[in-house]
Amino acid sequence: MRKTIAVLALSLLAAHVMAAVSPEEAAKLGTTLTPVGAEKAGNADGSIPAWTGGIPKNAGAVDSKGFLADPFANEKPLFVITAATVDKYKDKLSDGQVAMFKRYPETYKIPVYPSHRTVNLPADIYESIKRSALNVKAINDGNGLENFTGNRYYAFPIPKNGVEVLWNHITRYHGGNLRRIITQATPQTNGSYTPIRFEEEVAVPQAIPDIDAAKAANVLSFFKQSVTAPARLAGNVLLVHETLDQVKEPRLAWIYNAGQRRVRRAPQVSYDGPGTASDGLRTTDNFDMFSGAPDRYDWKLVGKKEMYIPYNSYKLDSPSLKYDDIIKAGHINQDLTRYELHRVWEVVGTVKPSERHIYAKRHMYIDEDSWQVALVDHYDGRGQLWRVAEGHAQFYYDHQVPAYTVETLYDIIAGRYIALGMKNEEKSSFVFGFAAKAADYTPAALRAEGVR
Repeated sequence: MRKTIAVLALSLLAAHVMAAVSPEEAAKLGTTLTPVGAEKAGNADGSIPAWTGGIPKNAGAVDSKGFLADPFANEKPLFVITAATVDKYKDKLSDGQVAMFKRYPETYKIPVYPSHRTVNLPADIYESIKRSALNVKAINDGNGLENFTGNRYYAFPIPKNGVEVLWNHITRYHGGNLRRIITQATPQTNGSYTPIRFEEEVAVPQAIPDIDAAKAANVLSFFKQSVTAPARLAGNVLLVHETLDQVKEPRLAWIYNAGQRRVRRAPQVSYDGPGTASDGLRTTDNFDMFSGAPDRYDWKLVGKKEMYIPYNSYKLDSPSLKYDDIIKAGHINQDLTRYELHRVWEVVGTVKPSERHIYAKRHMYIDEDSWQVALVDHYDGRGQLWRVAEGHAQFYYDHQVPAYTVETLYDIIAGRYIALGMKNEEKSSFVFGFAAKAADYTPAALRAEGVR
């Protein structure tokens, strides 16, 4: 009898962990919590201000190419962390950031500016977040979502465990259908590099009018990536159907190879498969700081803490910059970066004993206001710190969308890095809300996308 009671108690506990929150908890959204689930109050000394609604859609000018003016252009750093002073601030830095100071003591720095809680989202997204809080449940050991319908954003705004925090990053709002032209660099140790240029689209089922609802039921988004430069890579096109439950239905991916003029399934575009044209410097699931299925890791929620993270990176996105201004030996030009003190969720992912991945552990820090991953420290199978990721974020206030300006991933052992997402020299900034058709995201459409 005692054993039966114990089993029942454990079952009830497991059900609670995976269940949606109560109406009383959900009522905190927009009151003591922001509409996305962050703490509305500032911190004790005021260095993190209270959230008062974010910045308005007209916070700055928008140029003819869609680039945003920096609302904080007149601000100066409060202080700059250097290798000489890093020990004073290490309680608010990740181990990876501290390691960057040791690896590049003469050049790496962190300029810390006043904190601004700029993020706010459209009203209909806030409504979908409330619906998620009341209805969404994690299934398949946290690797899938149930009752995640309609405008599917922010599955767990009041998370109870580590995988729920990660799901908020995976299911965050990207502005609906998004089109962008970006450049990637993988510099040698001396700073020399060849730009890799991508044209990318992300489309969501709820914004594709002619989508077959049944076929899209387990699809979170459609992703298409065309390589347009350099010439040796131009014409290759990648198509991904990003599934919600990748244990039940693995991510579907296809590649059109311009040299072979053939479309092939691409099962390697997942987990620790090599990222596109990355020179071995990132995995597929390093894209977007973390993307894909969470099922190979156990995700431990450590809690919340205050950290200096890249934020409001408008200077780094300026169209007056050239890529040569940004890409330097060892790391990007830190004089162009901006860090602020913000609260983050701390989550540690450890590879399950039954699984494999080149990263044995991922130590993540996720911004509470946007649910974007801000920092990740990656460890190899020996427990050695290997790669350090920083997501330089900005808020696209004209469209109310948080996104990355540049994602950097530093290999502190090899002394090389990858920088993804630069668009300073491109003909336009992000294009939000473009019209998408279901036929554009089929394997049959890939060949037409190639340029040779």
